[in-house]
Amino acid sequence: MTPDSQMPSPPFPSTDSAVLGLIVGRAIESVRSGEATVEEAILHAAVHGWYEGHVQGQDECPGCDFRGGLAKDSARG
Repeated sequence: MTPDSQMPSPPFPSTDSAVLGLIVGRAIESVRSGEATVEEAILHAAVHGWYEGHVQGQDECPGCDFRGGLAKDSARG
């Protein structure tokens, strides 16, 4: 598959997502404040980032039968 090929929505939010920015910012602050270890902050950010990406993917492709699939007769890109 080439880099410019059409891909299904990834299981993570787009890099310019405001929600992703909040998740990453919260992880950084939790480590700086001592509220969480680096490992805990990474795990928290990964789980919440995946979840938000899943929600974004459902919004972009409500007719998909499974995560990452394209609905019939649809085009994204």
